[in-house]
Amino acid sequence: MSQIHSICLYCGSSSNTRDSHRMAARNFGLQLARANISLVFGGGRVGLMGLAADAALEAGGTVIGVIPDFLVDREVGHAACTELIITTTMHERKQKMAERADAFAILPGGLGTLDETFEIVTWKQLGLHDKPIVLVNIDGYWDPLHRLLRHMSAENYMPEAKDDLYAVVTSIDRILPTVHSMPSAKTDLKN
Repeated sequence: MSQIHSICLYCGSSSNTRDSHRMAARNFGLQLARANISLVFGGGRVGLMGLAADAALEAGGTVIGVIPDFLVDREVGHAACTELIITTTMHERKQKMAERADAFAILPGGLGTLDETFEIVTWKQLGLHDKPIVLVNIDGYWDPLHRLLRHMSAENYMPEAKDDLYAVVTSIDRILPTVHSMPSAKTDLKN
């Protein structure tokens, strides 16, 4: 069973999204605060990430934002965070987010979310970390990704079994139980 003190959330910065996705982000922020688990996120006040951070803060939770300096104005850096870390580059941002997290949850998002997802899963596949990763497939949002991964596996570009790399859930209520049931991370990030 995993000892989890912080979860990194990868998700979209768009505000023009489905109500169910926005509600999921808010509910996740609330659940983290109630469970006394810190939220680590991209540091923006906008989109799903902003909704999750606002909900966690409103419920008395700890919120750690990590944002590169050039995105502070563009993504409206979330000044109300418990801790706001401003980095120089996107690479440094992703590294700090990964270092500060005991696990990862992935909600719907765009290219940035895919970039973060592929990087953290690849790092796990390469043995650079062994932290739990949960893909949250709200409304079947990630179904096309599953088809792509099956195709990549069928073409022998990735291992067939993904079970040891990440888990898939279809609701916010399944994230914490799933993370807690996964093996504990034995090592820190080795980057």
